[in-house]
Amino acid sequence: QVQLVESGGGLVQPGGSLRLSCVASGIIFSSFDMAWHRQAPGKERELVATITPHGITHVADSVQGRFTISRNNVESTGYLQMNSLKPEDTAVYYCRIRTTIRDYWGQGTQVTVSS
Repeated sequence: QVQLVESGGGLVQPGGSLRLSCVASGIIFSSFDMAWHRQAPGKERELVATITPHGITHVADSVQGRFTISRNNVESTGYLQMNSLKPEDTAVYYCRIRTTIRDYWGQGTQVTVSS
């Protein structure tokens, strides 16, 4: 059974940093693209960043220069380093792994940016 477990969310002041983790089990993590999405209250889920198995990354324009996606294939873990956080970054953050058959999602971790 495939499981993705996110952690690292919390309450942070504007300008602060957080590092999210996503631990995968039941899947050959190193074989698949991984992504982070987020969903703010009343808004659609949006793509934040993606990373290929070999480390090629893409981040959304809204977080360019502030967020960095990375992965450790040995530990089956993906990361999202978030710096210079803004109130508009407040959302539930989800990790996703895309296989040829389907997408797998974690349960999400809440990030709240507020003073």
